[in-house]
Amino acid sequence: CVQPPDYPDEPVIEFMSLSKDLMYQSKFGQDSVTITFSFTDGDGDLGFQDDQESIFIVDGRDTFDKPPYRIPYIEQQGAGNGISGEISNVVPTTCCIYPGTGIPPCDTTINAPQMRDTVFYWLQIKDRAGNLSNKIQTNPIVSICRR
Repeated sequence: CVQPPDYPDEPVIEFMSLSKDLMYQSKFGQDSVTITFSFTDGDGDLGFQDDQESIFIVDGRDTFDKPPYRIPYIEQQGAGNGISGEISNVVPTTCCIYPGTGIPPCDTTINAPQMRDTVFYWLQIKDRAGNLSNKIQTNPIVSICRR
């Protein structure tokens, strides 16, 4: 007889990887990075059947929320409902921020072709019971502000 996993009812996530650590600034998302993280959930109630968001991503530089994402509905299975797995989420690039310079975010008219910014994201997920996971932080991503 196999023992079911003993995970807490709240989802637990752990950062795994980024597809790359360099992106080009864009207002329109022409560049992107894939963030991969692992999850466990003791009662296996991840994902919603409707369009309810369940992955929340925050820009660590200014705490600006990225648009939320959805985890596909995962059907609960049997008596031992603990689940685990990996999620990979494609996040479009973001604008460079120029603190203390008076230059607005996303400005590509500046004459500094080597200007760079460093971006990192905070991630959190929510299950159907409304339980929020722990927050995780990605590794830094260098954003090229102008080519």
